[in-house]
Order: sequence, then structure tokens, then C-alpha cells
Amino acid sequence: MSQVNYAAMSDEELRRYFLQHRDDKLAFRAYLDRLNEHPHKIITTVDDPDFDAKIQAAIMEKMQAADNNGDAKA
Repeated sequence: MSQVNYAAMSDEELRRYFLQHRDDKLAFRAYLDRLNEHPHKIITTVDDPDFDAKIQAAIMEKMQAADNNGDAKA
């Protein structure tokens, strides 16, 4: 069996590989490690008066990014 070099994969390549090989525990571990390397963006706080608008803007931003990457489902 050949070794898969997860470190050589881009974030998107690793994500696609993991989704296609869900029983590969090493790929899952590499994917989780990769996710934890990225800083988490704080969109808003519970007491923010613009909470709803910021959440909706963040959702729209994610949907547009998915459309641009061809991830959107028709």
C-alpha cells in the first residue's frame, strides 16, 4: 500500500481526499489538524446589537465562496 502525503495536499485537496476516503483515519486526523491550524474568525458576540445582520452577512459570504469554488449544489 502506498503512503499518502497529506502535508503536500492543499487544504481543498485534503478535504476532497478525506471526503472520498472516509475510512482513512490518518486522513481524518490530518484534516482535523489542518482545521485547527487556522485561526477562528469571530463573527459577532451574543450581546452585539447587529448580531442578526452579521450572522446573515457571514452566511452569505460562505455561500458566495462556495459558489466561486464550484461547491454549490443546484
